[in-house]
Amino acid sequence: MDAGAVNVSPVKRPVCAVCLRAQSACICRWIAPVAPQAALLVLLHPLEVGNAKNSGRLLHLSVAGSELAVGEAFDADVLDGLLHAGGRTPVLLYPHMPDDPSLPLPFPALPASSLRLVVLDATWRKSRKMLYLNPALQKLPRLALTDVAPSNYRIRKAHAPHQLSSLEAAAQALGQLEGDGARYGALLDAFDGFVSQQAAYVRA
Repeated sequence: MDAGAVNVSPVKRPVCAVCLRAQSACICRWIAPVAPQAALLVLLHPLEVGNAKNSGRLLHLSVAGSELAVGEAFDADVLDGLLHAGGRTPVLLYPHMPDDPSLPLPFPALPASSLRLVVLDATWRKSRKMLYLNPALQKLPRLALTDVAPSNYRIRKAHAPHQLSSLEAAAQALGQLEGDGARYGALLDAFDGFVSQQAAYVRA
């Protein structure tokens, strides 16, 4: 090292203790508390953890009692504990594809209060890999959305109108399970605010 050089450590920006983002980019004002009948488990792919456009943490912070776990290939026992905690029956928010490695179980005829909605928070390609690497997920009953509303996830590239963010998909799924989609309108409105905030950073 040059004798005249000064070793300067990078300045660490203050981080919000709640949303874990830089305080200048805090998203806590968009938290819209909801208490669904079904429990919620968000399995967040590691590559999404530092993605400012990711909606998974906002979803987790908004949904009372929800769990968020980061990983791609989960320990089988750990995953089993997350899926079946409290004696609930887990259902996976994921369409059945013709090339799926195994057939999922039939959807249970149970009230929403007995279910746990499992959401894979990742790109489509990464979610397919998560499904492949975790056999327990392959066997879960699947929930496919009906009457899907257009997405407002305009901040992610190559995002088609029918491709929802994790937050939008989970909000619609919880409403579908309860037969009351309007109940989650405030959460979707908050997501619109979150998207506008992220879009403003891009324009700045």
